[in-house]
Amino acid sequence: MSTREQIYIGGNWVASAGSSSIEVINPSNEEVIGSIPEGTASDVDAAVAAAKEAFPAWSALPLEDRLGYIEALGVELGARSAEIGGLISQEVGMPTGLSMMIQAGIPTATTSGVPATAREFAFEETIGRSLVTREPVGVVGCITPWNYPLHQIMAKVAPAMAVGCTVVLKPSEVAPLNAFLLADIIDGLGFPAGVFNLVSGLGPVVGEAIAAHPDVDMVSFTGSTRAGTRVAEVAAVNVTRVQQELGGKSANIVLDDADFAAAIPSAVGAAYLNSGQTCSALTRLLVPADRMDEAAELAAAAAAGYTVGPADADGTTLGPLVSQAQWDRVQGYIQKGIDEGATLVTGGTGKPDGLGAGYYVKPTIFADVDNSMTIAQEEIFGPVLSIIGYEDDDDAIRIANDSEYGLSGGVWSSDSDRALAVAKRLRTGEVDMNGSFLNTDAPFGGYKKSGNGRELGRYGLAEYLEAKQINLPLG
Repeated sequence: MSTREQIYIGGNWVASAGSSSIEVINPSNEEVIGSIPEGTASDVDAAVAAAKEAFPAWSALPLEDRLGYIEALGVELGARSAEIGGLISQEVGMPTGLSMMIQAGIPTATTSGVPATAREFAFEETIGRSLVTREPVGVVGCITPWNYPLHQIMAKVAPAMAVGCTVVLKPSEVAPLNAFLLADIIDGLGFPAGVFNLVSGLGPVVGEAIAAHPDVDMVSFTGSTRAGTRVAEVAAVNVTRVQQELGGKSANIVLDDADFAAAIPSAVGAAYLNSGQTCSALTRLLVPADRMDEAAELAAAAAAGYTVGPADADGTTLGPLVSQAQWDRVQGYIQKGIDEGATLVTGGTGKPDGLGAGYYVKPTIFADVDNSMTIAQEEIFGPVLSIIGYEDDDDAIRIANDSEYGLSGGVWSSDSDRALAVAKRLRTGEVDMNGSFLNTDAPFGGYKKSGNGRELGRYGLAEYLEAKQINLPLG
């Protein structure tokens, strides 16, 4: 049981101005595993004031001095990876082994990679007779989700602090304990007071207070499109810069010359990672219409290979959804797919046999899906794959782009030039060819309602900087 009774402001653990707390639930068994303070707008005021006060000295530190703190943070995250992976497995429900690799490993790698990226970054350049400098934007409000909680935190916090910004973090109240562990680590490393601040609480209270605060210079938000829209609306009053990574409904195109025996099982995995609770999940599988039955059969066989169960159980490859609310939502979408006439290949509503407590969903696959159906247009956030038929390459590209989202995508072909030509025509921020995956040094972000701006690598670093033109005297 991890009971957290204080928030982290100005280099100290302090009491929240509020008196309520929020319970943290283990989705594998529905048991309470901890609690956090339910923060208030006045907590945000105090955190922003601390960050604003810390900004001049922190931004004036030589880059190497700041990077020393970030490097130490990366080392400590790596040293505590077992603890982090186990904790997030309990919070989110990802199987323990996967959680060690992904939920602990990726944020460690991202953080550890920031110093090298910063050292190579052009903070100054000369354009004609002007010196152009890139300077830290100021106080950054980071609002992060629950599905990859520490990764999403570090993808914002590490580059922001490295370039000289100070930070106020609001982690998701669904999976917040890892953020408190991060604050423990930062405190133990002796970061200057006010550089990193943590206020836990609910989005409509703490999140909106951050977005609306006149002394917050930028908000970096990851979450649903609905919540991201609200953040942008609130921040617009102060013309605050907002970087958003939002929802997705990504298409995985298997071209007619692809190796179906390799592509289809991989496509199921690309939809089911983290029980489908992945914004960039490839949840629409596009196959030649005349090979629909073949694709459905291969997909069903792949889905049957997943073992659903508690995150800490031996052999589990598909954990629970994160909450009762998510379970109810996904059940509604599965029923909607049935009602709208898609062919249910495997899975369906209800829990898998033998699983009582815990938010478990049957690995589900629909075939003969029309792209206009609800399950093809709306983000489900569960282990549900929709197989859609197409006539030719142009038709596949049309269907893939027929979405209000544009976060990720995939293309499979035995001809890499053909696959690349298709990839370049997709209106999406990432495309994986033949089962490749995320590169944490390359830009990540979306088109359309999947957001704006980019995270990771030098593109992510640049988000936290302002450009200044200094015109040098003539002669």
